[in-house]
Amino acid sequence: MSEESQYSEHPGGWIEWFCQLPQNQYLTEVDSEFIQDPNNYGHLIKQFNLFQQALQMILSSEQPDTLDLENEKFLELYTEASDIYGLLHQAFIQTPKGLAIMRERFLNARFGHCPRVLCEKQNTIPIGLSESLKTSRIKVYCPRCKEAYAPRKSQADFDGAYFGRSFPMLLLLTYPDIHPKFTIQLGTELFTPFQPTLYGFKVRDEIQIQQSSPQLQSQQSQQQQQQIITEHTNGIIEKENHHQQEKQNAEQESKQSKKKKKNKNK
Repeated sequence: MSEESQYSEHPGGWIEWFCQLPQNQYLTEVDSEFIQDPNNYGHLIKQFNLFQQALQMILSSEQPDTLDLENEKFLELYTEASDIYGLLHQAFIQTPKGLAIMRERFLNARFGHCPRVLCEKQNTIPIGLSESLKTSRIKVYCPRCKEAYAPRKSQADFDGAYFGRSFPMLLLLTYPDIHPKFTIQLGTELFTPFQPTLYGFKVRDEIQIQQSSPQLQSQQSQQQQQQIITEHTNGIIEKENHHQQEKQNAEQESKQSKKKKKNKNK
């Protein structure tokens, strides 16, 4: 039994079993109260033919056995239950409790590292490139190079809608302290830039925000002017010090020359 399952509110149930499957290790356990709330699943009922039966399977305190997994009717119900749980999971991880859980998992590198060498094993965040089922597989988003990558096959393999497109940006906005301080320098991107969005709206990066803010532009202009003045002043000081050093060297050489002449006359 994993450390996470020891504190699970679904001991031995379908939810714990499902989240512990090797291909589902990115998923977290959704609270039963959240799943049972009609406000959270009402919009999903018309999308599935066996919704009520699948919901009962999800909330079951029993785990499937080998015979169940060989039964075609069971597998049909299981497929719907997986997708229903995935969409509920997408909603749950956007709640305060869900975000707190995912923050800890992110800090513990539960979602792997960015494959780019320049990112120095930056922790990644799961992301789906679509909110709809059966559109794209799960990806991982690197907040350092701001790219989305396919995770290793041994780490995760499920529908990207189980996380959704907005989750990484929401997590980073909710917990700005987990955002990497270092960013990849411009011109080093090797892949097509990934455009992050939050609930369908594009998220501007720091460069775009600075360019769109007159106040920041003014501050940058003042900083640049101050830098130019500082560099100019430092240059003047260095030249002055150099001239003084040359003058001292010349005086020293003159004294040594006079001293040698006196010694010869003696």
